Amino acid sequence: MVRQSEDQVREQIIKQISGQKLIILAPVVKGRKCHYRELFVQIRKTGYSKVRIDGEIHELVPKMQVDRYKVHDIEIVIDRLVVREDERYRVTESIKSAMREGKGIVMALDMNENVHHFSKYLMDPETGLSYDEPAPNMFSFNSPYGACPTCNGLGHIEEITKDSVIPDDELSISRGGIAPLGEYRDIWIFKKIEAILKKQGLSITTKIKDLPEDVMNVLLFGDENPVAVKSVKYPGTDWYTKFEGIVNFLQKQKNSGSEKIQKWVKEYTVTQKCPDCHGARLKQEALHFKIDNKNIAELALLDIGKLQLWFDGLESRLNQKQNIIAAGILKEIRKRLKFLLNVGLDYLDLNRPLRTLSGGEAQRIRLATQIGTQLVGVLYILDEPSIGLHQRDNIKLIRSLKDLRDLGNTVIVVEHDKEMMVESDHIIDIGPGPGLHGGHIVAEGPPEEFVKNGTLTSDFLNGIKRIETPKKRRNGNGSEVKLLGAKGNNLKDINVSFPLSKFICVTGVSGSGKSTLIHETLYPIISRKLYRSRREVLPYSSIEGLEHIDKVIEIDQSPIGRTPRSNPATYTGVFSSIRSLFAELPESKIRGYKPGRFSFNVKGGRCETCEGAGMRLIEMDFLPDVYVHCETCKGKRYNRETLEVRFKGKSISDVLDMTVENAVEFFEHQPRILKTLKTLIDVGLGYITLGQHATTLSGGEAQRVKLSSELSKKDTGKTFYILDEPTTGLHFQDIQHLIDVLQKLVNK
Repeated sequence: MVRQSEDQVREQIIKQISGQKLIILAPVVKGRKCHYRELFVQIRKTGYSKVRIDGEIHELVPKMQVDRYKVHDIEIVIDRLVVREDERYRVTESIKSAMREGKGIVMALDMNENVHHFSKYLMDPETGLSYDEPAPNMFSFNSPYGACPTCNGLGHIEEITKDSVIPDDELSISRGGIAPLGEYRDIWIFKKIEAILKKQGLSITTKIKDLPEDVMNVLLFGDENPVAVKSVKYPGTDWYTKFEGIVNFLQKQKNSGSEKIQKWVKEYTVTQKCPDCHGARLKQEALHFKIDNKNIAELALLDIGKLQLWFDGLESRLNQKQNIIAAGILKEIRKRLKFLLNVGLDYLDLNRPLRTLSGGEAQRIRLATQIGTQLVGVLYILDEPSIGLHQRDNIKLIRSLKDLRDLGNTVIVVEHDKEMMVESDHIIDIGPGPGLHGGHIVAEGPPEEFVKNGTLTSDFLNGIKRIETPKKRRNGNGSEVKLLGAKGNNLKDINVSFPLSKFICVTGVSGSGKSTLIHETLYPIISRKLYRSRREVLPYSSIEGLEHIDKVIEIDQSPIGRTPRSNPATYTGVFSSIRSLFAELPESKIRGYKPGRFSFNVKGGRCETCEGAGMRLIEMDFLPDVYVHCETCKGKRYNRETLEVRFKGKSISDVLDMTVENAVEFFEHQPRILKTLKTLIDVGLGYITLGQHATTLSGGEAQRVKLSSELSKKDTGKTFYILDEPTTGLHFQDIQHLIDVLQKLVNK
């Protein structure tokens, strides 16, 4: 792609076509339909009398007929001349006229009928392919001018594939091998499949892996040849019908089916890279613009550390004109990259989707933005910014926070990290315990004075208390799970062994591939094997040892519920036992109350004003929606009649308001209830209430509620537990509790 001035066009013509006859043309219609009468008036005003229409030169006359329904190429004939050095002036004037009438584009036709293209815009002189003038939105995948039209700037598309509809080729079609169809039923589609297979001498009970590839292609993608299907209604009659194909049918429903059908089809789609932009998210036109042989998508895929190295010394790889343009821009880019590096985000790439960032990463990006603003006199409040950070990166984060402070700002950090506490100027310790046991300032002061206070936190900081390492390590049961050839994202075709009946820790610097290995490769593989899950698995070669596992459980920090209806009692299942207990009370039997009467999700016993939520959602027009206590039940969730039934003087609402510690004493003679409550105590959640709204639990608390739920279940001894950063948001004492629980879990 080159831009050419009038002088450059002239010199190129004289150099390349010297001594030849030449016709200089100015295009007025290119590859479109046109009305000749309007065109005649337009060209007549230019003063030229000849035009070239679809390759033939004609005299410009008002009565000439041009098919208005066909696509045409029409150029004005500007001049005919023999190119010679002494005709330089004439060539120059002709090119000027052609540039003017052709809106910056010139065509030159030589004696061999070869057309030469020239333009003052971005154009390929060989093919005539041209581009619009570049603008910032051309390089943005959020703009229709820049986004790839196939994937709309997402970089990926949802597709239905053979693997997504056939998760296990060991099964036969009759046993549900084609997942969307399920197991064999006496319905029309199975009759068609039977007929197709019978024609090839095969059976519906044959394992899918044993079916020939051409037969599978017919089943999945259809066939134009009709197949004879025996009629059930009219014996002896055959219906000749075409088979659409399972994948084609699902694709059609995905595009035009009802909302319910589309939701069902979505279960059989997989996310794949866009075939046109290959994940770059931009139009091909945008990707053809390069700086030092790299387009903007290639730069966005570099991690920030490598991106900084690429920008270092870039001036030496640019020409003088480019350096003049780039001077101010490079300064700003380097400054912003430095801010991201200083908060320990060198492993992220600019193309990383926001939804894949951890809370700590998103917070540090906002922090880098604030450092860049260079504001003074601001109060910054950060909630556990060290989440997900390796200790190496933690030091960079602390340095950035100190830079903010040194500008003249105040920085408040809510944090459990030891390094962060020691490096701070002032520590405020709130306690002495969690939940109802907290709420007091137990100590404060500079770190060197704070460690002398004798509080739980200071004892851990000065080494009086510590989390002890085990004196003896487990031998395991000798079995292991081997994952071979894992190569998703950053992983470099690695082989990993996981010894069973052991407590395994996967660690490494931020962005090294821990989540890719465990959550996006290992867990989906096991889940597919044990539960026929359709969760996408990142590339790997093989896996061994899955016969030693019969259950896999992933416990992450996602909420246990997103509405006030969810709470620890319902999630752990203990509330079902509590409702059954209330239904067994004499008062309940007299009134005919069943366990459902004490559910706040069922009509009858609940407050109908708030429908058992205890809270009402108030929608705000210009602010976030808020929850307020129900004006009828005052947050108790139940109607008056239900609350009149009491156990040891407490209503069902009073029980939900109890802390777990109080509930353990209250239900001390109820073994079924007590067992679950004790697991909540074991994971250090004795301070939360049974009915505490799920939306008010932190990520660490939600994870421990899930863990206690698993602890209260009967285990098989072959369960594979996966926890994602379980110590996030935990004090030293809570970490000790958690480790004790995990050790008990492994001992089982």
